[in-house]
Amino acid sequence: MAESNENVPAQKLPLENQVAIVTGSSRGIGKAIALHLASLADDAVSQINSNKSMNNSAASAVAVAVKANISDPDEVKSLFDAAELAFQSPVNILVNSAAVCDEKHPTIMSTDLEDFDWTFSVNTRGSFLCCKEAANRMIKRLGGGGGRIICVTSSATVSFRAGNGAYTASKAAVEALVKILAKELKGTGITANCVAPGPIATDMFFDGATEEKVKKVIDECPHGRLGQSEDVAPVVGFLAGDASEWVNGQIIRVNGGYI
Repeated sequence: MAESNENVPAQKLPLENQVAIVTGSSRGIGKAIALHLASLADDAVSQINSNKSMNNSAASAVAVAVKANISDPDEVKSLFDAAELAFQSPVNILVNSAAVCDEKHPTIMSTDLEDFDWTFSVNTRGSFLCCKEAANRMIKRLGGGGGRIICVTSSATVSFRAGNGAYTASKAAVEALVKILAKELKGTGITANCVAPGPIATDMFFDGATEEKVKKVIDECPHGRLGQSEDVAPVVGFLAGDASEWVNGQIIRVNGGYI
């Protein structure tokens, strides 16, 4: 006799009742991450796709869009304030995915100082400010209940290919910060990790890329293709959940064997 499932409680979603900030979520990898985290928290992906308007109602909010310059400490603070106000809850998860890359892919000798400063301002300073704000708030407001800090970096930090040295160095600095942060958060239950994609088919990758370069990258990958943002998002989703507690201070390379 088949048993009825009427009295079986619904299975809790991995990120149910969790509040996450995903920077750089308007496109590319950041957008895929935001949609994936939403799917782990609620049946909300269709709502995020169809409703782009700002919603400050805690009862109905699924996602809120906040424009912020992450290299500005006041705007980073405002970003966290907006998330806490919208959901009436502390932030549990930070995913810092916002980044810039010089589409000229210059050598170190030909990199303009202004471009170097711009790259480090967003990629390194921005990550530092977001991680600092997240860690301080999580320690204070989660009451030892843990939290997840995840920075999206790059597998370029171990490939050391010629060109765009400023971008690679800016991401390597973030990886060092996160590994140290994980140790400094000892006893809080908060983990800090990096996800380091290889070449991903995003606007950032294609900007300034020649057809020859794209073909070369594809040929060097064991899977014979470019990575997709959706290849990266589930790894971030795992790190954002309770199951990842024992993964801490790590750099997860997500590159299909390209490096």
